[in-house]
Amino acid sequence: MTSSETAGNGGSLAGVRVIEVGDQQGEYCGLVLAGLGAEVIKVEPPGGSPTRALGPFVDDTPDPERSLHFWAYNRGKQSIVLDLDTAEGRGDYERLVAAADIVLDSTPLGYLDGLGLGSAELRARHERLIYGRITPFGETGPQAHLKSSDLVHLALGGVVMNNGYDPDPKLVYDTPPIAPQLGHSYAIAGEQMAFTLVAALSVRNRTGHGQHLSCAIHEAVAKNTEGDLMSWVALRTPFNRQTCRHSAPNVSRHRTIFSTKDGRWYLAMTRNAKLLGPFLDEWGVGGTISDGSEETEKDSRVLPGMEGGAASNMDVVEQTMRRYMFDSVPWREAQQAGLMWVPVRKPHESAQDEHWLERETYTDVEHPELGKSLRYPTSKWVTQGSNWVTGRRAPLLDEDRRSILEIAPRTPAKPLYLPRVESERLSPHGLPFALQGIRVLDFTWMLASAGATRFLAALGADVIKVEWHKNLDPRRGGAPVGGREARERATGPVPSRWPADQGGPVGAQYNNKNPGKRGISLNVKHPEGLRLAKRMVAESSIVAEGFSPGVMEAWGLGYDVLREINPKIIYAKQSGMGSKGVYGRFRTVGPVAQAFSGISEMSGLPDPFPPAGWGYSYLDWYGAYSFALALLTAVYHREMTGEGQWIDASQCEVGLFLGAVPLLDHGVNGRVYERAGNRSPYSTAAPEGIYRCAGDDRWIAITCAGQDEWERLAKEAGHPEWLERTEFATSEARQQNRADLDALIGSWTAECERYSLMTRLQDVGIAAGVVQTAEDRVERDPQLRALNWLTELDATDFGRWPVAAPSVSLSDNPQYIGGPVGRAAPTYGEHNYQVYEELLGLSKDDVDGLAAEGVI
Repeated sequence: MTSSETAGNGGSLAGVRVIEVGDQQGEYCGLVLAGLGAEVIKVEPPGGSPTRALGPFVDDTPDPERSLHFWAYNRGKQSIVLDLDTAEGRGDYERLVAAADIVLDSTPLGYLDGLGLGSAELRARHERLIYGRITPFGETGPQAHLKSSDLVHLALGGVVMNNGYDPDPKLVYDTPPIAPQLGHSYAIAGEQMAFTLVAALSVRNRTGHGQHLSCAIHEAVAKNTEGDLMSWVALRTPFNRQTCRHSAPNVSRHRTIFSTKDGRWYLAMTRNAKLLGPFLDEWGVGGTISDGSEETEKDSRVLPGMEGGAASNMDVVEQTMRRYMFDSVPWREAQQAGLMWVPVRKPHESAQDEHWLERETYTDVEHPELGKSLRYPTSKWVTQGSNWVTGRRAPLLDEDRRSILEIAPRTPAKPLYLPRVESERLSPHGLPFALQGIRVLDFTWMLASAGATRFLAALGADVIKVEWHKNLDPRRGGAPVGGREARERATGPVPSRWPADQGGPVGAQYNNKNPGKRGISLNVKHPEGLRLAKRMVAESSIVAEGFSPGVMEAWGLGYDVLREINPKIIYAKQSGMGSKGVYGRFRTVGPVAQAFSGISEMSGLPDPFPPAGWGYSYLDWYGAYSFALALLTAVYHREMTGEGQWIDASQCEVGLFLGAVPLLDHGVNGRVYERAGNRSPYSTAAPEGIYRCAGDDRWIAITCAGQDEWERLAKEAGHPEWLERTEFATSEARQQNRADLDALIGSWTAECERYSLMTRLQDVGIAAGVVQTAEDRVERDPQLRALNWLTELDATDFGRWPVAAPSVSLSDNPQYIGGPVGRAAPTYGEHNYQVYEELLGLSKDDVDGLAAEGVI
């Protein structure tokens, strides 16, 4: 078998060895690396990883070998127990590191350094070692020491404050904001660490040297909230949460979630009269459908499918939904009619869907100890030549000791292909960018795809954003009247310039999605435009796109055409459902993908409340991280094999990949996931939740993990008598009496100022964090400021504004969100003269002539 065939069958990271050490914070990243073909060795302490104690369990019997959480996040890995507090354990660990490519470390701050096994010491002895460090709040800074939990991260990072239910008619929030479940903070950070580790592998192919990578979970989560951050930065406008739809400056009348006759839920976003009217005449109850022209009150954010219709149109949708049983709603027919309707699925329900089975999104994994196989989500995209690797079930404790201890250092595999680098590009940090010689022809659109190439630009790729004025990537939102000066003077919200989609100045949201890129205009529907596009393909490494399936093929730019032009081209597309499969033409945006994948159902208060869903397009950002990972693993795969490839990625699969725990719980225990509010239904921490503080809509997240922490909390609250109450005396008792316990804690916190309470609880060793708004993160968070989480960049005709910096630092190749171009997002066609001359040798007169002909 050739090296190319071996890499293809073994995944893009075949031959890469990873040592994973630490706790839950790094497990998701290790799972993804294993799925891409890396050999991941999990180093566990005596007694096993702490996550072996996390539920749910097989038959609800706690056992370190029967934790479904551990199974979900450690599939495909190997296990060895090493006591690093002994000389023998440290010696064995160092021998493993000497034979490894990557160390993935999520141990407590200072622990491995104190043993002489920290990043600096190990890299000094092993120059090729890549060291990935995931920490709760960073390795330095005034709050690096804070205690964390998933709930606390989602609160401090702003996710929680965007999610929840509509306020009452007087616009008072009578329910708490909602933390989505399960483990999203670790996945957000882990996904970004994964693609940056792969970039570091590419650097090592070129230089022979490893380096140190660092990611603070808090920083990664704080940038994940989409609209609210740039709205505050540019417009000083806060966002308000709304039931199962995007948070926005105003609480709209527009609903997106509707109950069926049997009490299940559907997401229906389209209110466009031209599409909705004929469909409801055939499948609904009829009714008056309006184009919205008579409405005086407009939604503060108009999403695709909402335009061209009145909010009252959704009254007819609601009347229709209530006539149907859940399984009878004609949602597939609605999709075929162009309407964005999908069931709000429970997390186990997609595992039997024909679309995902055709895409091999799920795989049955044998569990010999159970005598049966269990279904797992195992893939996030379809490709050729380097498919996802399922691996075996999660390892038993110390199962692989003998074979692991026999591992020896090996001769590094030599790359077969490296891109030509005429002159090394340096970042403003004075060090080389990670991605040298990589050019991306960027046809991406909206955040889920455009966000991915944003990260490649930050790593140093030359990303050329291709647009045509008849189908612009939306620029709406966040261009303040009066510019930066008006924003700096403002004491309240600043009005935004409208319209902002006509190819003129960028808005803050677009600016945050597309920094570091060059922008050109090109009409590929024109024969000469298509010819120019093909010539640029010959000069590019990657063609990335985010259109509906079939668009690029219809233009004459499908993969078969591209690889004839450039055999080593990487062609990657991201859509809602993916091209392959029966739903390839179905329409989605972030909320639709979230509902369909099961993660909207997992967020909210228990029945009879509806799902709260997500208050932004979570799978847009998360899809961008995953798409960046797909692109970078394809680059590494090409370096090792000389092969290009095509990639068919989907937002929904990214969400499905996050649902392994409830899927296993259903497969093993027959249990259907039930929402439990602001805690995991599998959590044993009590108290744990979001509690009201003094002030208007002010909240704090608290996770009290054990008996000792409960005793400290009661004493800090000044209520030692709580410890005398039998219903709260033990962890089991507190879990059984959560409602009374939450009421007790809430009555105390309601009188406390949120930041001082957070400090008090952290000082006594309890994970607590303010439920922060965008204003809080930008104006009040000292740790984010110390981590330089925002970067000021200049944008043509827009001015100098902060955008979100990359969340992972590299010691030898620092990222810069301004990319090689050193600027924020480009205006429409801003770099036409520069790019067309550089790539194709066209003069300014040539470009002007093509523009006059409608080609450019």
